[in-house]
Amino acid sequence: MMIEVLKSKIHCARVTEANLNYMGSITIDEDLLDAANMIAGEKVHIVDNNNGERFETYIIKGERGSGKVCLNGAAARKVQLGDIVIIMSYASMDFEEAKSFKPSLVFPDPATNKLV
Repeated sequence: MMIEVLKSKIHCARVTEANLNYMGSITIDEDLLDAANMIAGEKVHIVDNNNGERFETYIIKGERGSGKVCLNGAAARKVQLGDIVIIMSYASMDFEEAKSFKPSLVFPDPATNKLV
């Protein structure tokens, strides 16, 4: 049996931009992506701690060291600048493998989105 489990999580990052005039996605600082074991194009679920919104999109790689977390396109309407978001991705795996799998968890400084 295959199940979906949490693969990666960037916990409590601050939204630095919201760009409505983009085709869609979330732009994330490459340092955060590397630390969380995420890649460009990967599907992610986003939870906004400030307003309760939950939605999904895909990742675009942002400038390394920029601290950028930018919601693009329609997703820009679901957040406000400065909101705190949780960004999660999941993986399908065998039930037995999932029992011992450890997700990549990243806790950036919410003031700067830099790794601490």
